Amino acid sequence: MEFVNLARDVEIGANSFLIRTRRRQVVLDSGMHPKREGGEALPDFTHLAEGAPDAIVVTHAHQDHVGSLPHLTRRNPKAKVFLTEATARIADVMLHNSVNVMFRQKEEKGIDPLFTHRSVELCREAWQPCQYRIRHDFSGERADDGDTFEFYPAGHILGAAGVLLRMDGRSIFFTGDVNFENQTLIRGADFPESGVDVLIMETTRGDSPLPPGFTRAKEELRLAEAIRAGFEKGGAVTIPVFALGKTQELLGMLWKMRIKGLIPACPIYIGGLSTKISTIYDNFAADPQRQISELQLLHELAPYVLSGNDIASMHPRKRCIFALSSGMMTPNTLSNIFAKKILGDPNQTLLFVGYSDPDSPAAKIRSAAPGDPVTPDPRAPAIPLQCEVNEFNFSAHASRESLLKYAVALRPKKILLVHGDRPAAEWFQLSLFKDLPNTEVVIPEPGARIPL
Repeated sequence: MEFVNLARDVEIGANSFLIRTRRRQVVLDSGMHPKREGGEALPDFTHLAEGAPDAIVVTHAHQDHVGSLPHLTRRNPKAKVFLTEATARIADVMLHNSVNVMFRQKEEKGIDPLFTHRSVELCREAWQPCQYRIRHDFSGERADDGDTFEFYPAGHILGAAGVLLRMDGRSIFFTGDVNFENQTLIRGADFPESGVDVLIMETTRGDSPLPPGFTRAKEELRLAEAIRAGFEKGGAVTIPVFALGKTQELLGMLWKMRIKGLIPACPIYIGGLSTKISTIYDNFAADPQRQISELQLLHELAPYVLSGNDIASMHPRKRCIFALSSGMMTPNTLSNIFAKKILGDPNQTLLFVGYSDPDSPAAKIRSAAPGDPVTPDPRAPAIPLQCEVNEFNFSAHASRESLLKYAVALRPKKILLVHGDRPAAEWFQLSLFKDLPNTEVVIPEPGARIPL
């Protein structure tokens, strides 16, 4: 049995991993790189044998984990795709949205789409939703022995799962993207506590220690204070967010703040993709992974929906919240277009509540000093930064401290460190060498075959 990292680099990118045994090839996740285009955005599937994979297990519906799924299933249309019900619902929306983005890229840059809407529909025919904590074999039937997989709640976003593989007499647990802490809408992860030989663990926040005394509750109070301060200045509050996960968590926090009297009732604006995903979150309000089962986001908060056409004519309105994707403020997205209208206005407030890639427009704005010229869109002139800018930590990924604690308590024989930039993975490797001297700890290089 062996493990192969199908990603093209040691980084957070097009996540995909291969477990190969004498009998079968199982792929864990099938992502698309958010910063690359065309074929370069795909994992390196050349490491798969012809006709492979035999099965695909998907942990959750973020694009860097599910975005290349229609492309991969073309290799073997008979391969079943296993995922949770919520992940299936969300992935359908995300993949169709990805097709729309790729066709815009074809018009603007001449880059051929990797798949079409029809490809997504054909791919869906192979999807088999599975419940948490039930062992299945790779035909999808319930099973008590043999080669099996089993989903465990991973926190992170709705439908996210870690997966326990029992193959060739070994147990392998893949965390996927995990959060052990309860969020506003999603309960924290509930993972196996023993009996794991090999742990495949995400390392996203390995180079980001928690600030002393940090708690989510304190951070929520700080965010409420920033929103009130923005309203008192007479302007709007703009919050760039990812359409999947971060938008829904923010809406949940705003609801809590409103009923506690921490912020006043106010108009909230979100985008169309965020609305589609929020509808699914509302449909799964009673799911055991959800918190506040009675909360229907779209009913309680009644956000206004902005399209790409609307944003061009929309201007900041007093005492409103604009929760717009993308969280990175990528050019041509709602948050990027709207940013050009607020960056130079000292009455406006811009709040960041999640991760920003260092090369993204969001990161460049976050690192700028007041008065510095910023360029959210390279095709437009620079804008002197005059609006209020503040940052908050509401990561949907586990802190490095909690991940380290989990790995040390689990004490597997081998740990593979994935889904992190090299400095993040190296922090975990050094820490685990110290805390688990009898455990082999590996950072899998792309394409390398690692025996399990």
